[in-house]
Amino acid sequence: MRFVSIDFETANEKRNSPCAIGVVVANADGIVDEFYSLINPMTHFKAFHTRIHGIKADDVINAPTFAELWPTLHGYLAGNMVIAHNASFDMSVMRHTLDYFNLTYPELDYLCTANIARRVWPELTNHKLNTVAAHHGIRFDHHHALEDASVAAKILIKAFETYGTRDLDIFLEKCHMSKGRIYEQGYFPPKAKRTKKSATLYVQ
Repeated sequence: MRFVSIDFETANEKRNSPCAIGVVVANADGIVDEFYSLINPMTHFKAFHTRIHGIKADDVINAPTFAELWPTLHGYLAGNMVIAHNASFDMSVMRHTLDYFNLTYPELDYLCTANIARRVWPELTNHKLNTVAAHHGIRFDHHHALEDASVAAKILIKAFETYGTRDLDIFLEKCHMSKGRIYEQGYFPPKAKRTKKSATLYVQ
């Protein structure tokens, strides 16, 4: 099992405004590589977003743009299993920003660790990144892109340990989930299949 965990922070509500990215390469034994960079989003920052992640316009004046970073990011992502916590957000940021710069989508499979956490630890009050991290005694600086990516990687490793396997296909079968995929002409999201138990609860 080898996978790449990513996390974006954005300057404002627009999905094509990434201002930071964290990338973590990991396997079943732990983290083996990391990459972090601020990104010049070439747009305005909203105070609400700065309050969340602490990044201001002055911090990214000399940072590379997403297009300038893309060759490096492509090297990490293309052809790999990519994960993110609330992956619909991070994959949307990537797709919208690639569209903005007229760049070709990479070919990759992906999973959402928030959805995985819901399936593996349903007893938690919620499945936000900080909640799942606290459940496993993981301390981190929330909303720092590299730290968030690192925690998502650790959550996936914990999930594999909980289900007693290092094989991705076996893991997905056990938690009744399927991979999402991004490809040159589009994408489809990962899916959580209904189990007999969830179907019974739904009928009741």
